[in-house]
Amino acid sequence: MRDGARRSAALGAKQGTMIGLVGISVDQENRTGWFFYWLHAAWRGRGLASQAAATVATTALGPVSDAGWGLERLELGHRANNPASGAVARAAGFIHEGTEREKFLIDGERHDVLTYGRLPSDPLPDLLPMGWSTN
Repeated sequence: MRDGARRSAALGAKQGTMIGLVGISVDQENRTGWFFYWLHAAWRGRGLASQAAATVATTALGPVSDAGWGLERLELGHRANNPASGAVARAAGFIHEGTEREKFLIDGERHDVLTYGRLPSDPLPDLLPMGWSTN
């Protein structure tokens, strides 16, 4: 995979409508990835984002010999005023690593960002993996 490449998994409802996305922007040189996720508001609160995030993260950190991507670290961050995003991160096995104070300037207001990381050696999440394929 080339440096800066993105791998993602779209979440779809039975009608074929995209309802969410989980992805990783890969830094191949360091074998790390910036992890991101989004879920349409109508589908939130059902554990779908957590399950999808756990599935993709576990695959990304798995060894290539076992159909994983061979990454050695995943990172993510979310605004401190979005606790639901933190709940998804923790459910997907990410560990809170710190706070980047006043990192984002949005509409003239500064926002703290909570940062998380996940390593292959971290405990696996308790969520069952989803069936999926990569793009």
